[in-house]
Amino acid sequence: MQILNSSIEDIDLIFKLYDEAIVFQKTKFNKHWLGFERSLVETEVSENKQWKIVIDEQIACIFAITFDDDLIWGDKSNEMAIYIHRIVTNQMFRGKYFVKIIIEWAKDFCKQHKKQFIRMDTWGDNESLITYYQSCGFEFLGLTTLNKSEGLPKHYEGACLSLFEIKLS
Repeated sequence: MQILNSSIEDIDLIFKLYDEAIVFQKTKFNKHWLGFERSLVETEVSENKQWKIVIDEQIACIFAITFDDDLIWGDKSNEMAIYIHRIVTNQMFRGKYFVKIIIEWAKDFCKQHKKQFIRMDTWGDNESLITYYQSCGFEFLGLTTLNKSEGLPKHYEGACLSLFEIKLS
């Protein structure tokens, strides 16, 4: 298993995985992603903020990171944090606990880049994901409602979100 930066050649597969994730989300919860702009992913790839977990030469999981998240985290947004977004597991690799693998990767990444926090968000009322993220070591920090979502994917409009953090020593 390797965790590598995604490449331009991966973008079509990334969008296929997003589409499959949306179908899966619809079976699990009453909210789901509404798709993403190709330019967002292209920018993430060019800035080395889109990642992939590769197993046996296949993309098993993808995720994105950012170093600030003002629109979601507001005053709590912090340059000492990385923010993980859009974790998607390839259907052929479900059940491999990739969130836990990503957290271990993120701990090393944070150490290398002098960051102190790993942060994530999900819908505020998604109890199963809230419980799962807590079981992975995240502290639930509470809820926030977005007043402004310009520049974020469409599903964030007016969203109430749960915020999570792992503080590193």
